[in-house]
Amino acid sequence: MENKTISTKKYIIKYGVILGITFVIYNVFLYLTNNITSEHWIHVTINIAIPFCIIIYGLYSYKSNNNDFLKLGKALKIGLGISLIGGIITIVWNVLLSNVIEPNLFNQILDTQREKMILNNPEMSPEKVNETIEFSKKFSSPYIVNTIGLFWRLLLGFIISLIGGAIMHKKQNL
Repeated sequence: MENKTISTKKYIIKYGVILGITFVIYNVFLYLTNNITSEHWIHVTINIAIPFCIIIYGLYSYKSNNNDFLKLGKALKIGLGISLIGGIITIVWNVLLSNVIEPNLFNQILDTQREKMILNNPEMSPEKVNETIEFSKKFSSPYIVNTIGLFWRLLLGFIISLIGGAIMHKKQNL
């Protein structure tokens, strides 16, 4: 029996691109349906389900093509790689959306936050609302938002690949 493992690079690139394109398609759908600024629970669920399904399938595909062997370290490498590539593609989309397609997106998000604050806290003074929005502006630059988004995707990818790798883990008999 051959004890050679296959390269992870092909799986990382393939499923990372699939993840990125899937997020872009989902975000285009949100944009076209005017839900890009919505914070509905279903959007959060979908944003977790997409990487979960793609990373788990990427791990399964690697394991299937590697004589049913998968080490936890390889699973983490594949999952983080998929998340990184998917996250970079998503960042490119976000930059394109916020700078070219919808340059006023940032203001729309702030207006949505303002409306939500007023609705949830009717006793909040207008000065306090404006102060909170101004504070949000400091941490809402595209660089900070994209960095936090990439960090979030990597953390989620790590957790998904840790769980998936622990479940699918199987060592080669030497």
